[in-house]
Amino acid sequence: MPSVRRLVPPVVLACLLLAGCKSPSLGTSAPSGSGSPAGGAAGTTGSGRAIAVGAGPQKHYTVQRQPAPGTCHYRYEHGEPLEDPKCTPGAISPAVTQANLKSTICRKGGYTSGVRPSAYVTGKEKKLNAASYDYTGGLSEGEYDHLISLQLGGDPNDPRNLWVEPADPHHKASQGINNKKDPVETKLHTAVCAGRITLAAAQQAIVTDWTTALSRLHLQ
Repeated sequence: MPSVRRLVPPVVLACLLLAGCKSPSLGTSAPSGSGSPAGGAAGTTGSGRAIAVGAGPQKHYTVQRQPAPGTCHYRYEHGEPLEDPKCTPGAISPAVTQANLKSTICRKGGYTSGVRPSAYVTGKEKKLNAASYDYTGGLSEGEYDHLISLQLGGDPNDPRNLWVEPADPHHKASQGINNKKDPVETKLHTAVCAGRITLAAAQQAIVTDWTTALSRLHLQ
């Protein structure tokens, strides 16, 4: 009788020996044109896609490549602007974990100021990203926003985690940056540091839809 090895094609046999073949995870690669290295993943979003892991805090940040002009498109929920998940799927910092919250984002004295890129770097990235999104408003009215905020362990300078967020629909021109996403991030941060929700749950909720993140986690 022929051996089992001869009856099974080599590729199938290799899969069996490795306990099954798995297709690569979606949502962990950088967008087209991104100079940021793809990392591992921490959990999945509400849509089942893994959240990418960026390079984390750097001593010296460099201007990151952005998606090609006109390739990103805003979405709107309840009139509020949302990012294009293909261009801005979010990325987390490997330096922030559930185990070290007290020494990172929840520590007294603050965390974000020590990891935030300089305005010189983000200013150049903001102009490039505005072109990616075909943003036509004043740059002083739109926020260069971390989709997963720094206070929630978002990566500081991964282009997958940054986008030009337009002002709220009822925002008056010349009043500077003011949007409804910031209070959501603060409430999530408070809940994470109080142990009411996990860091991963907060990150997943905000990349899925920041307008529903609080209700999704029963924080409203």
